[in-house]
Parts: sequence; C-alpha cells; structure tokens
Amino acid sequence: MGEERRDDDGFDDIPAMSFEQAMAELEDIVRRLEAGDVDLEGAIGAYARGAALKRHCDAKLRAAEQRVARIAVAEDGAAAAAPLDDDDAGPF
Repeated sequence: MGEERRDDDGFDDIPAMSFEQAMAELEDIVRRLEAGDVDLEGAIGAYARGAALKRHCDAKLRAAEQRVARIAVAEDGAAAAAPLDDDDAGPF
C-alpha cells in the first residue's frame, strides 16, 4: 500500500482516486485489520483512512447511479444519455 498523506482536514490523496483504487485500498485495510497485522495506533489510523475511503466510494457510486438514471431510452429502444445539469458534471 502507498504512503498515507494527510493534511489538517483528512487524507488529501483520496479525492483523486478512482473508485477501483479506493476500493482496493479499503479491501487491503480490512485484510490487515482482520489479520491483526497492525498495532493499536496503526489500527486507529487505518480505520480512519478506511472510513474516508468508504465515504469516497459511496460518493462515486451515487454519482454513477445518477448518471445511469439519466440514460433515456427512445421509442425505438436506442439508449441516449440525457443532458446533465451543470452541477452534475464532475470528474466521474
């Protein structure tokens, strides 16, 4: 796993992660915690990072669900993306 970088507000590297990157790191944290491979302080830090990764994954999933919900199906059965609102546009 990579180096954990934090600023005063949390983990500043997480927002740039893809869903897949965040999920892979979250799975690694869970494996390490379940195996007992970290001391108490390390476990607390890993838990905090895992919680931040989970929030990030949840947000990515919500954004994907919104995009899927906007797919319009024409009368001929062809799918087309409905126009996005300006506030729906994002990195995902």
